[in-house]
Amino acid sequence: MSTRLQWVGSFSRRLPTAIRLAFGLALMVFVSTLLLMLPWVGAERPLQFNEALFTATSALTVTGLSIITPGSDLSLIGQITLLVLIQVGGVGYMVVSVIVFRILGRSISFADRLALRDSFGLLDLNAIVELIRRVLFAVFSLEFIGALLLWLHWRADLGNERAILFAVFHSVSAFCNAGFDLFVGTPGFTGIPSDNFSLSVIAILILIGGLGIPVVADLIFLFVRRSHNLSLHSRLTLIVTAFLVVLGSIGLFVAETQPGATMATLPNGRALALSTFQSISARTAGLSALDNFYDLSASSQLLKISLMFIGTAPASMGGGITTGTFTVLILALWAFARGREAPRIFGRSLGAAAVRRASAVLTISLLVVISVTWILLITHPGAPLDKVLFEVISAFATCGLSLGYTSNLSFFGQFMIGLVMFWGRLGALSIILVLAQLAPPHLIVYPEEQILI
Repeated sequence: MSTRLQWVGSFSRRLPTAIRLAFGLALMVFVSTLLLMLPWVGAERPLQFNEALFTATSALTVTGLSIITPGSDLSLIGQITLLVLIQVGGVGYMVVSVIVFRILGRSISFADRLALRDSFGLLDLNAIVELIRRVLFAVFSLEFIGALLLWLHWRADLGNERAILFAVFHSVSAFCNAGFDLFVGTPGFTGIPSDNFSLSVIAILILIGGLGIPVVADLIFLFVRRSHNLSLHSRLTLIVTAFLVVLGSIGLFVAETQPGATMATLPNGRALALSTFQSISARTAGLSALDNFYDLSASSQLLKISLMFIGTAPASMGGGITTGTFTVLILALWAFARGREAPRIFGRSLGAAAVRRASAVLTISLLVVISVTWILLITHPGAPLDKVLFEVISAFATCGLSLGYTSNLSFFGQFMIGLVMFWGRLGALSIILVLAQLAPPHLIVYPEEQILI
């Protein structure tokens, strides 16, 4: 048995890192599906296979789309299981592997370090385990602080013991940008509490979780070492994140305060607070503070689709094409318009490889979204285009916001949404690398020729 395990371990280490990440996530989805089908996970009945598979995929990809109501369909054990899956999906199974290896006293192999670098988008292997240790400490510390604040605020309405579970669950769900909540299905609640304190705590957790491991690590070093300077990536991420939050807030406020819209009767301050939260949540968190979210105007749905498609920072808890891709493409467009050889920002230039990667991510992402939307429309006659497109992009961006149509899809439709969530968590380039590394190398070089653009 030990020889067989050693052979399996040796074989897995020889696999390219992109393939290891893909198969590792698939294996975790399979195991988690079996766990969620256990009799004591469901509140009144065991989850069916399609429900367990979809929920496991959504939790491990930290999406939040669901065809069940966790607050009423899962038992206490089931809710805790879902919480663990969200946490594992958020920090990444490679980090969980590092923790297990450390507990067992094993060293981290070079292949595992490569996988960690690729899964988190880090640029170098030096002291990677120490970096992960610091980041994990920061993650759990922030989640604990968020849970403590929410518990102190919610215990009057939920009671001390119940408030502990709800506070921890929603702190983890918010920081991991997962979008699951336990309030829907709980008597007396129609969604997460929408008071300003609750929304502020949850929004801050969402924002930090969406910055990405490299930015969080950079900010930690800035705090520890006063002389440390933020990297170009961190500066651009913080600027673009702030820009998207403000843009989304203003856009939603203008659209939803029109006569007859969802926030038309609210005071301007309250409407702006809700718009800001929805702007933050729309990019990948998937939590909604609006009771009538399904009634959003068409302009707001389009704005949310755009925010979801862009998503959060690379190597973060969220998905989408990422703010990195968005930034590189905008800078490349500006450079092209100015006749420059390469994009420039803050006294630095971006290489052609970065522009090629960003272009590839955008192209692949558009093809995936359009293809899956078309497949769902043709296999579900009468399905509304706006709702199907919204659900597909929400899955692609691992966001979790929904117009309530996913549960109306057939098993095939839910399976397709699950595949999109899987794709969105791994990232477009990881999938392409998997396919490219499975293909034989090309030894022929062809002459160049121009086409019209």
